Amino acid sequence: MPSQEKRIGTVGILVRDNERADKVNEVLHRFAHIIVGRMGVPYREQNLAVIALIIDGTTDEVGAMTGALGRIQGVSVKSALHSPHAQRPISDEKAGGTGG
Repeated sequence: MPSQEKRIGTVGILVRDNERADKVNEVLHRFAHIIVGRMGVPYREQNLAVIALIIDGTTDEVGAMTGALGRIQGVSVKSALHSPHAQRPISDEKAGGTGG
């Protein structure tokens, strides 16, 4: 079976329950090999934490990580992936715009 192509992407994580931060960090530690960069911001006015990741991994790896994070109560996750070999950015493809 050929290896899957790696994808570059972003993952947004909202942690609504501060008590779950340890579990989130455990998952992120397990998948550290696909995390290129990480930024965490406490959003005190909304009583939540926002974590942004830049990732580089296969869809299976990203799916396993986001699935594990999504199963933690009080945590929501969204991801956007991009093939590094695509002819044009995903945002152009989805928008269907003419550019300019």
